[in-house]
Formats: sequence, structure tokens, C-alpha cells
Amino acid sequence: MQEYATLRAFVAVARTGSVSRGAEQLHLTQPAVSLKLKQLQASLGLVLFNRRPQGLSLTADGLALLPAAEKALASASVFDQTASALHSTLRGKLTIGTIVDPEFIRLGAFLSRLMLRAPQLETELHHGMSGRVQARIEQGELDVGFYLAPPGEGTGHPALAWRELTQFDYHVIAPAGWEARLTDTRWASLARLPWIVTPPDSVHHRLLQRRFAASQVTPNRVAQVDQEACMLDLVRAGVGLSLARDALAMAERQESGLAVADQVRLPCSLGLIWRHDRATEPPIAAALKTLDDVWPPRHGQVQ
Repeated sequence: MQEYATLRAFVAVARTGSVSRGAEQLHLTQPAVSLKLKQLQASLGLVLFNRRPQGLSLTADGLALLPAAEKALASASVFDQTASALHSTLRGKLTIGTIVDPEFIRLGAFLSRLMLRAPQLETELHHGMSGRVQARIEQGELDVGFYLAPPGEGTGHPALAWRELTQFDYHVIAPAGWEARLTDTRWASLARLPWIVTPPDSVHHRLLQRRFAASQVTPNRVAQVDQEACMLDLVRAGVGLSLARDALAMAERQESGLAVADQVRLPCSLGLIWRHDRATEPPIAAALKTLDDVWPPRHGQVQ
């Protein structure tokens, strides 16, 4: 701003006592600095400098104005810094697809770290099953999303990037007192028992479909649910079998007495997915950087 340039000339000459030294400090020519001082004095109707053989000295009016000029320049500097920061401050919205329970995917830790990294970024959460999260990311309705898949498989969609966060096992769980019915853990035998199944969009469906298809059997479906809490309630009520994550299965066995087929494990991976062509968008890039704070890359993991 021109006004601040004039004040900078005034302060520089006042502090150095010389137009030439002030011009050198400001990287300006002497005539340019002299003109700014002349214009300032004319606009104020005040004489700010006395000419002496050794240079310039401030008049009483100049001395009175110097602190105010320095304060104005300091405020201008803060103004410029704030304006510059606004250019680099990340704004906008990040839409996130979430699955299962927040604790398992470390959602709270992820969001709190993201808020520290980008406090002006708004987040919007959409809960659903893995397959639905994938479809919405493909369609551009979500920016990033948590996803479950067999280890090493990812989404299988060429447009989507996949970052594996952790691996775990699913267990077959059954109502309390069904231990004897789980002694034969061949899939052909398990298929004859009543099953609480999930929609095709869920990883439960994909994992079980693969195992039953390999044994050329069809499960005895007695109910279909799309929420983990509802599924557990039906198992506790004695309706039939289902799948549960390892930690959840062990907790339910201890707390509710549910039966667990210990010899049956279905490996699974938790990951985050996003579109390759959107990876450099600022909200998504911030999410991916934050992910490393919450889920540090495991040894040997390729990003």
C-alpha cells in the first residue's frame, strides 16, 4: 500500500539520519525516498526533518509522529501476514465414509488430528457398509472412506487407491450353548446351521460367499441384517450364526457366553480408499497425511 511505503521511508530516514542510507535500507533510489518524504510533509502540513551538516534530524513534530508511524507499520505487517496465511489455510469440506464402530477405525483420533492440521476444514461423515462406501467414492459422492476386504485384495477397482491400515480375523459366532453344534467346522456342515447374513455390500457377505462357494454349498439363511449391533442381538437371542471381528467375538464370548468356532478364521484388512485422480485435492491430501499420524505405516508397507 502506498501509504505504508511512505511511512517506511519516513521511519527509515528517521532511524538512519540520512536519505541515502534510508534509501539503501529500503532498496530504493534517493530521489524516490526524497519524494516520499516531501509528499508526506505536504499532506500533513508539518515539517518532520531538520537539515544539518551531518544529515537529517527529526523535528519535535517528527519525534512525536515516529512511534505512531512504527506502530502503524507493525500493524500493517500483522495484516499482511494474516492475509498470506489465509491463502495457505485449508478450507472446504471433507466427506468421509465410515464403517463398523468408530473405536475400531480410530475415527476420534483421526478427526482430532485432522482438526489440528486443518482447523478450517469441515468434515462430514456418512456411515454404511464397505461396498456402499466404495460405490459412493467411485461416483464422487464421498472423498475418502474406510473399507474392509480380504488381505492383499483392496477394492479391485482400477480408479481407486487403497491404503491398508491393519489386518484382523473374523470368527464364526453362535448363540450361547451351541458349542456342540460347532464341533464340525467344515463349511459344508456349518452351512446347514441357521445363518444371520448381511447384504452383498458388506464384507461379511463377500467373505462367506467365497467360503461357501468353494465348498459348493448354500448357507441356511434365516435372517438378513445390515447393522452389526442388530446382528449381535439376533445371535444373543439364539436365532443363528454370524461373523464377528476377533476382538468383538472374544468380548461377546466372555460377556454374553456366545459360542465361537475357534478353528475358523477369515482374514480381513481394514483400509482407506480414495480416487487416484483426486489424491492431490487439498482436503484429501490433508486426510492422507493425517492418516500416518493415527495409523503409522507398518514395516515394509508400500504406500
